[in-house]
Amino acid sequence: MRVFQNARFISCEEKNRVFSLMAVDGGKIVHTGDTLPEKFRGAGRTDLEGASVVPAFADTHIHFSSFSLFHAGLDCRDASDFSDLRRLVLEYAKANPRRKMILGFGCSAHSVKEKRLPDRDVLDDVTSRPLLIVKYDGHGAVANSALIASLPRDVTAARGCQESAGWFYQEAFFRLVDGITRSINLGDVFKNLIQGSHFMALRGIGLIHTVEGVGFPRDLDVDMMRFAARGLPQEFRIYFQTLDPGKVLRRKMPRIGGCFATALDGCFGSEDAALREPYQNDRANRGVLFYTGEQVDAFVRQANRAGLQVAVHAIGDAAVDQALAAFDGALKVHPREDHRHTIIHGCLMDPGQIERAARLGIHLAVQTPFLHWNLEPLSYLESLLGARTVNLSPLKSMVDAGLRPGNGSDAPCTVPDPVRGIWAACNHPNPSESLTVLDALRMHTLWAARLSFDEKERGSLTEGKRADFTVLDRNPLEIPVADLDQIRVQDLYLEGERYVTPPAGPLDLAVACLRGRKQP
Repeated sequence: MRVFQNARFISCEEKNRVFSLMAVDGGKIVHTGDTLPEKFRGAGRTDLEGASVVPAFADTHIHFSSFSLFHAGLDCRDASDFSDLRRLVLEYAKANPRRKMILGFGCSAHSVKEKRLPDRDVLDDVTSRPLLIVKYDGHGAVANSALIASLPRDVTAARGCQESAGWFYQEAFFRLVDGITRSINLGDVFKNLIQGSHFMALRGIGLIHTVEGVGFPRDLDVDMMRFAARGLPQEFRIYFQTLDPGKVLRRKMPRIGGCFATALDGCFGSEDAALREPYQNDRANRGVLFYTGEQVDAFVRQANRAGLQVAVHAIGDAAVDQALAAFDGALKVHPREDHRHTIIHGCLMDPGQIERAARLGIHLAVQTPFLHWNLEPLSYLESLLGARTVNLSPLKSMVDAGLRPGNGSDAPCTVPDPVRGIWAACNHPNPSESLTVLDALRMHTLWAARLSFDEKERGSLTEGKRADFTVLDRNPLEIPVADLDQIRVQDLYLEGERYVTPPAGPLDLAVACLRGRKQP
């Protein structure tokens, strides 16, 4: 038994409490308050030295395997121009001479002096080693000639291939990425997962909702992630990106969906998010719905009838319409009281869609970092959407309608950083859609846990729940909202134990996995 004291504990319960003492026994919270009952007085003490404590943060939408892969690779997000990009690539190539292919992430037209994306010719001038750089939004990639020459016909012939420019979008992009990720050896995969988990632990994240499944033979990547999750420090909730509920049911997994195979549309950065009305800069373009309504309806009906929680990617309002129609139809055919079906992103939703989502009991996994994103600035979105920009991620409208969105990073698109996510939620570009600090905290704690049916065990500092909590250097309830991003995470505790280090390597992780009892 241990008593944590000298802190401001913020419970994040629906009726929030702030207290100064918390007792933990057997990994559970057994007492909260400002006084200590006699039976706890002999317990060990941990002095938190005036810090503030919140429930461990959650990330409700991340491509964890992909994030871990790119986190270990070439990060191009800070390149100031093509010359700087060249420098980053050559430095990485020199440091990694044995890598047959260079894989990078994060190029954007909005963060470089040239104000355009690099193309095949730009990359050919950098290196003759096969080179692929994935676009910042994770919905496109550019390759040099050396890599393109190695690609199979099913990639170069697919929709979205712009071979002369070296760019791959839509089906061509997904097939390309599937092939690349299959080439990574298992040892490197495990090393990457360890590093990715450690990065997130240092940012106070104890619960991770990850979408997995990028085309490995027999879906080996999903099974590897399920295995690895048993040994990594955090709790994982895995969503299988497939349209085949049978694959999920055979593995006795409760969740299906995510992006890739279950993405209903593209994204704003590639101008293929599906819109009701045309893009402002191209009146002939309404984006792309990847599936017909009949196809989406059939998938959701089958998955809902099988008792699965269904999550689909929908960014544009036309894609949101398609998702809501599918959920509505499936629930009319086979009603379920507590399904917690989820729309991922929901970036462009009007009041009618918000009301319909609330009526159907739909949950939302949103990404507030998109609201302040130098790789895709608001000025660019305004050029695409015009007046519709004010409806981007209407957080307060969602909460006022009774929705309880969980927040995530969509990493590798943005960096997993709940503190930044909280700041963004409280400093919405449309001030009328800003959240209170307490609700922004709940988006990363209680409401995030609720999204994955975890609210009975985690998400708030409540007696009987797991002692998973994050220690902050200042109280988010007592500082100006403009300064919330200055908060620093000091420590993460999981089941009352301070997180220190991850597994030392793939072998240690494998041993922990074999011993682990967690069910992601």
